[in-house]
Amino acid sequence: MSVRRVMGIETEYGVLQPGRPGANPMLLSSHVVAVHATARESARSRARWDYDDEDPLHDARGFRLQRASAHPSMLTDSPSKPAPSGDGPQLLARSGIEEYDDPGAANVVLTNGARLYVDHAHPEYSSPEVTGPLDGVRWDRAGELVMLASVRALASTLAMPDVALYKNNVDGKGATYGTHENYLVDRSVPFSDLAARLTPFLVTRQVFTGAGRVGLGQRGELPGFQLSQRADYIEAEIGLETTLRRPIINTRDEPHADPERWRRLHVIIGDANLLEVATYLKLGTASLVLWLIERSVTEGGAGGALAAIDRLALSDPVDAVHVVSRDVALTARLELVDGRRLTALEIQGEYLDAVRSALEHAGGIGDDETRDVLDRWASVLQRLADDPASCAREVEWLAKLRLLEGMRRRDHLAWDHPRLAAVDLQWSDVRPERGLYHRLVEAGAVELLVARELVEAAVVHPPDDTRAYFRGEAIARYGGQISAASWDSVIFDVPGAPTLQRVPMRDPLRGTREHVGALLDRSPDAASLLAALGA
Repeated sequence: MSVRRVMGIETEYGVLQPGRPGANPMLLSSHVVAVHATARESARSRARWDYDDEDPLHDARGFRLQRASAHPSMLTDSPSKPAPSGDGPQLLARSGIEEYDDPGAANVVLTNGARLYVDHAHPEYSSPEVTGPLDGVRWDRAGELVMLASVRALASTLAMPDVALYKNNVDGKGATYGTHENYLVDRSVPFSDLAARLTPFLVTRQVFTGAGRVGLGQRGELPGFQLSQRADYIEAEIGLETTLRRPIINTRDEPHADPERWRRLHVIIGDANLLEVATYLKLGTASLVLWLIERSVTEGGAGGALAAIDRLALSDPVDAVHVVSRDVALTARLELVDGRRLTALEIQGEYLDAVRSALEHAGGIGDDETRDVLDRWASVLQRLADDPASCAREVEWLAKLRLLEGMRRRDHLAWDHPRLAAVDLQWSDVRPERGLYHRLVEAGAVELLVARELVEAAVVHPPDDTRAYFRGEAIARYGGQISAASWDSVIFDVPGAPTLQRVPMRDPLRGTREHVGALLDRSPDAASLLAALGA
């Protein structure tokens, strides 16, 4: 009866070197990560990323892709080098990796429990695990400040190149990079049911989660504006890939937790959002739909709610992704398997009604955050239908469109004018003095949910209520005595100890402040901590 579950966001940032369009993105990304490692307190840590539990080729449909058959972009479990993008030929100059004697320099575990590393030739911030959408916003925003700190540090170091970072998903030249959501889901839910019931929701949620994009087509070859940055790159309904033939439903089965209890739903169809309400609704509504689907197994059903969403199956989900993204008027009708034709707003309304019905059947709304997500979801859908412009403070594509339409009217610009594409890019610049989104924040033109001081604290401190607390605090307190870390383990290298000592964290809801806070406070060094844990 709640939006609350373990979740997180992975964001690959666009990376450029001003004045050098041909600069190696992998090398630039390595600089971004390495300069953060040396500039922050985490520099005292020599912890590498522990790849032992990485398994990107395990498919939720019950098989494992043979490594020899996998595209190199899928091999994200190698500690020796970052995986290239699947978008085409890459500038993988060897100097881009060998610039650093230690490959771990491009892979940092932060004191807030997050991971900062090079993924697919982009710097990626993978947020720590949180238990609700508002904290999801907070630690996602913290990632923006982490990236800004790297940009500032590079700009102040004469020996390093200037780097510009963008929280977006397209480079305007045909390439896209991901913003992936992760949700912990009960393993007992059959994956086929999960995929079927989630697909229409993911296809149509663009109406309030889209970040907006100038240009139609993967290379922006057609003039126009669309709701989503990622939509034109979705080419399959279901699949294991993340950088080529991108699917609506990703089948990677890599739970980073006890696989008997949970699966990690890896959602790759979403945009990178700067507007906080968009991120909040993206996480909160998805969590509610997952709760509804889980009830079919874990709690004996959800009345007629599941039957209602089962009737929303789309005739052509991949085509529908593209149709919804290009439907700025929000009036296009999508063909369903049962012959009905509904708009994206109407399909979202069906999901909202089904969740409300299931909540009523279960005894009511469980907490204030759930109530707020439901109220905002309903309000946004209604206002998008009646007066879309009224949602510009909360829906990113509308905020961006309002800015662009103002330019078009003032300067008589067609949609294929290069100035509009430049504005689209400048919107997402992480530097406040350059990013157009930040100007809207200063003008009070967008709604903020999390106070600046809370975001700043989240840059260095982990969430209290997941295992990220133990990971982040261990790095902060004992970083010099940690050999490696991952989502589900921390490996200690205590001076004088005969072997490395691994502390497993298979339950994401253990290792919290409540669970280990006092123990950490009583342990002045890693040896005393490990002794207490083994007692």
